[in-house]
Amino acid sequence: MPVPTWVQDAIFYQIFPDRYHNGDPANDSATFQPWGAEPNIRDYQGGDLRGIINKFDYLLDLGINALYLTPIFQSAAYHRYHAIDYFKIDPTLGTLADFKALLDTAHRNNVRVVLDGVFNHTGRGFFAFNDILENGNHSRYKDWYHVKKFPLDAFSEGKAENYLAWWNMKDLPKLNTANVEVRKYLMDVTRYWLEQGMDGWRLDVPGEIDDDPFWAEFARVVRETNPDAYTVGEIWEVNRRWVGDDHFHGLMHYPVRTALLGALAEGKGVAEFAKTVEGFFSVYPRENAYAMYVTLGSHDTPRILTELGGDTAKLKLAFTFLFAYPGAPAIYYGDELGMTGGKDPQNRRAFPWEENTWNKELRAHVQKLAAVRKAQPALRRGDFNRLLLDAENNIYAFTRCIGEDKILVVMNLGVSAREVNLSVKDIGWTDGRVLTELVGGGRYGVHDGALTLHLPGWGGAILG
Repeated sequence: MPVPTWVQDAIFYQIFPDRYHNGDPANDSATFQPWGAEPNIRDYQGGDLRGIINKFDYLLDLGINALYLTPIFQSAAYHRYHAIDYFKIDPTLGTLADFKALLDTAHRNNVRVVLDGVFNHTGRGFFAFNDILENGNHSRYKDWYHVKKFPLDAFSEGKAENYLAWWNMKDLPKLNTANVEVRKYLMDVTRYWLEQGMDGWRLDVPGEIDDDPFWAEFARVVRETNPDAYTVGEIWEVNRRWVGDDHFHGLMHYPVRTALLGALAEGKGVAEFAKTVEGFFSVYPRENAYAMYVTLGSHDTPRILTELGGDTAKLKLAFTFLFAYPGAPAIYYGDELGMTGGKDPQNRRAFPWEENTWNKELRAHVQKLAAVRKAQPALRRGDFNRLLLDAENNIYAFTRCIGEDKILVVMNLGVSAREVNLSVKDIGWTDGRVLTELVGGGRYGVHDGALTLHLPGWGGAILG
């Protein structure tokens, strides 16, 4: 399945719809928490599709050109991973007309929209599971799930015992994707939303559906419905199996995040970091390696700034690498402002629209990185090659090159400031050439075949 050409140009922004912006109070409920309240695992705060439309200028100003929305289909949970109806927009988010208005706004501004497909499990309110609860062994849908014994015990305390459920959670019964009717239903869902105009699917826990023919059918349906649609699987480890014609174009590339945290927060050293981030290119075919969704965090991880001990310099360096590395860089809503929080639900706080609470220096850094990546073809499509690894001084440098378009990235993965002297002969840069640091604006000349620059602790530079 050829990778859509637009993916290498994508800069993603992940929105958790309930927590981005409340644009239509008419679809609120009296039970909703006030915006910005301390989050918990159950309560809504009122973000919706109109909220995304109303705040679209913010996204454009930041520089993104692709959105990934966590589930928007009707559900009994604020996060909407408990689907009730895959063909209906959750009423607390809006209507199909609101979704189409969002797509229109996005596409008029050359922004792609990717939706979250949760095909492993449903909520208990899903029509097929509800029918089993009502009719037991006489239900026509009894084979849509993995039922061990009737009647189902779906609401008492404790784990699921007489049917399979995701992580044995009773409210997440696992679909039987080997069932022909279930497969047809999910393929119809896949096709329907692509036909509405969305630009791709992010697949939730695909490893739980350990069925290659299922995913081959899914890939075929996507390809036949919209060959320009992007598919990305939530696979947390390095695994070649999940990319290619019969699976996905790319994966949520969490191992890059892990490598950055190892170097920036855990003291694992620059050598291990380099070995890890370079090693992915020997695992995945180039077109898939360059189609990875590369992120510093998501709704499933603690906030990246919290993981980095609140150190903004480290986060700026992590963003610098993210935007210079092959794959599609992705921002989890609010990370560009320095939002903090631990595990769920603390990582799902409401977006703070009061600008006096923002880390504006950090946001400006991300904004500049987005502009630089858009302006430099080498950062999107160029070959990746190491130029320097200085383990003693924690310096790592690499190039991104495509034809005569060449970019040099230098990182100081240590707390102490360093004077870095780099031979640039292999890049083809000769004496007298003047290079610009594309994010900060400094200028550096090549002398005796080398480039000398000063990097503060946890500092980085992108030169071209």
